[in-house]
Amino acid sequence: MDQQTFDQTYLAQCLDLARRAGSKNEVPVGAMVVNNQTGEVVASAYNLRESLNTPIGHAEILAIHKACKKLGTWRLTGHTLYSSLEPCVMCSGAIIQSRIDRVVYSATDTKGGGQSLFQLFDSLKLNHRVNWQKGSFEADNRTLLQDFFKERRKKPDQ
Repeated sequence: MDQQTFDQTYLAQCLDLARRAGSKNEVPVGAMVVNNQTGEVVASAYNLRESLNTPIGHAEILAIHKACKKLGTWRLTGHTLYSSLEPCVMCSGAIIQSRIDRVVYSATDTKGGGQSLFQLFDSLKLNHRVNWQKGSFEADNRTLLQDFFKERRKKPDQ
């Protein structure tokens, strides 16, 4: 398989994870950490901010944490993080700190994305730069997010 096919496969799995998050009344975002050499999915997660009552319960943070625990190191060089949504500033910081080589995401987040707003992955001022690209399934992820928030706005306690 070529890189684009791998990327599409993992982004499709992130979309499935995002759907699982949405079914639990969590913002529908899914993420995975994948070994660049073997293609092994080291860790996967979806948003659990509401369930865990923590602002750091983002899919990317949870996937990075799981991967670090599984591998016994905080350095995730040689890995790619896939996400259904462009990582926010907090998650982008964790990606940079964990030394992840590459990020591929589906939907751009123009209101909260670390790359869209601040070009964090390209910053020459930071100690680590991350290769990044936008992948497939943007329309699917965008629709999933829009539908989730439309339903959420209908509920007065949300």
